[in-house]
Amino acid sequence: MIQRRPLRPLPYFAELERLLEAEEPAVRSAFGRHVHWGYWPDPARAGTGAGEFERAADALSLELCRLAELDDGQRILDAGCGFGGTLRLIGERHRDMRLTGLNIDRQQLRRASDNQTDAAARIPFVQGDACRLPYSDACFDRILAVECIFHFPDRRAFFREAFRTLASGGRLALSDFVPTALLRPATALIALRPASTGFYGDCDFTYTLEDYRRLADEFGFRVRAEKDITVNTLPTYRFLRTLAGVIRARRLSAVAETLFAEAASRTGLLRYQLLVFEKAG
Repeated sequence: MIQRRPLRPLPYFAELERLLEAEEPAVRSAFGRHVHWGYWPDPARAGTGAGEFERAADALSLELCRLAELDDGQRILDAGCGFGGTLRLIGERHRDMRLTGLNIDRQQLRRASDNQTDAAARIPFVQGDACRLPYSDACFDRILAVECIFHFPDRRAFFREAFRTLASGGRLALSDFVPTALLRPATALIALRPASTGFYGDCDFTYTLEDYRRLADEFGFRVRAEKDITVNTLPTYRFLRTLAGVIRARRLSAVAETLFAEAASRTGLLRYQLLVFEKAG
């Protein structure tokens, strides 16, 4: 199992903050609510506009929520909540939800809080470590981790904490870039590189599907859903190329890392998976 890694800043979030503060229109439209890949039900017809990407990012969050079987009145934690877009989507579509966002980055939480418009239904955004959740046992019905678990310093610690804080029958739903066994040695080698040299920061793309199944079994989760949506996310790369001209920080690294992810995804070596695990009870 991967050992706990120290927390480091994420350069791409700092660059996004710069562009959002500068009110760069395409970035504001595409990443004002979410910071994750998009989901296109019909990727062959996908365009490259920022508005379309924004809708695709919404669609990815909603597809994960669908697999997690959210229902009215549930207690939901979004661990690694980013700018809070997933929780706001849930609040718009369900009633009487008790929603909480958690992130270790104060700047992301500030923007998540600022993005809220309905004072009567404000979501609490809490600074904290997903591997040491500051919550009591069995206090959530669903825990989400949307395209962020590869930044967590220890997946095993996160699974332990998720199991502890979920009620019986509760579900952990996450999205991740999952390598095949053939690609894993390369991703393990990349993970050894100093995070300060890369655009996406400290990332661990070494967990295969079998690793996740073993981790679930270790803590008493049962697998409820495994959905490969790689092909539905591929238009993301075309859109990201349209932003190359506005990126300043670590531009060469941004291009190289994104091209590697695209090539590995298009050849089937890196799979974008939606995974749902249930706490038996």
